[in-house]
Amino acid sequence: MPWMQKTVTLAPRPRGFHLITSEVVNALPDLNTVEVGLLHLFLQHTSASLSINENADPTVRHDFERFFNQTVPDDTTYFEHTLEGDDDMPAHIKSSVLGVQLSLPVTQGKLGLGIWQGIYLCEHRDHGGPRRLLLTLHADD
Repeated sequence: MPWMQKTVTLAPRPRGFHLITSEVVNALPDLNTVEVGLLHLFLQHTSASLSINENADPTVRHDFERFFNQTVPDDTTYFEHTLEGDDDMPAHIKSSVLGVQLSLPVTQGKLGLGIWQGIYLCEHRDHGGPRRLLLTLHADD
């Protein structure tokens, strides 16, 4: 399996930072056969993002949300792009700051994450809806 690509649709989530590591791993049943590889994740949206951070203490995810909401608040009066609501332009900015793609090493059948690391879906809208992830796995033969 030198290359594999799959689209995963994540269920809608409320605004916040959500651990999705297990959903990504479960979408790749052949991952455990890969000794050395690289997994690229690409989120096909402009108002959500991806990040890697603390996977154990949920207060970290709450603090991220509070920080970003204070840094880029909704209903900022100078934003022109407001057709989809006062959370839309702030969501685009947060998405650009955090990014929509990650590359992760795969080693001995597992993602090469650190012991306290997990993959976050960062939902920046109040009602963002389902989110699509394009997963591309490149593995040794």
